[in-house]
Amino acid sequence: MKVALFIPCYVDQFYPKVGINTLELLEKLGCEVEFPLRQTCCGQPMANAGFASDAQTCNANVISNFKGYDYIVCPSGSCVLHIKEHLQPAESNEVRKIQSSIYELTEFLVDILKVGQLNASFAHKVGLHVSCHGQRGLHLSSMSELMTPAFSKPAKLLGMVQGLELAELSRKDECCGFGGTFCITEEAVSVAMGKDRVHDHIDKGAEYITGVDMSCLMHLEGILNRQKSSVKVMHIAEILNSNF
Repeated sequence: MKVALFIPCYVDQFYPKVGINTLELLEKLGCEVEFPLRQTCCGQPMANAGFASDAQTCNANVISNFKGYDYIVCPSGSCVLHIKEHLQPAESNEVRKIQSSIYELTEFLVDILKVGQLNASFAHKVGLHVSCHGQRGLHLSSMSELMTPAFSKPAKLLGMVQGLELAELSRKDECCGFGGTFCITEEAVSVAMGKDRVHDHIDKGAEYITGVDMSCLMHLEGILNRQKSSVKVMHIAEILNSNF
């Protein structure tokens, strides 16, 4: 199985260990992984800010780097959803192939690799932050406002980690308030939402907050640091790859 690894630009610059752990995890699970060296940003910041035309260079670069692979895997639900819904030109066969082949890491492990067990251990109480793009865009987990059977692909994988205790949050699928440029244009609202999200995890005794989007975790990490909290954030790839 030939897999291309797509690492978001902010992960590459600020949290490279997330990319390293994603690579190691995929290889340990039997994937042949390639990392196209000329990859950059997916273009989401420009598109979300209303400058879709400025993202055209990013679109062309994504297509150039990731065409021809069986699967494309990325440790970010937000970037995956952007490519699935906004990669241009929409009528291109290469674009359609990329959009049907790209997966967020946990959905790839559950839906494609059908992982049934992990030789990982992480003896801590962990709170799972469910990002909006991952949940409502990629359907990585059920939504509490709907009367549908509950499921969570990230939680299913965390349940395979020896020693890990998952915290039961009061408002498990509430937004963290990051929202890309929203945290800049609506700073006060963004911070208030982030504080609520952090409080829920701390109130339930979480030692770590994890999730599938480092952007959300970066926002929560900033609030935790300002509160001088001992609670840490860790991307789910780091936990699933721990002591493997």
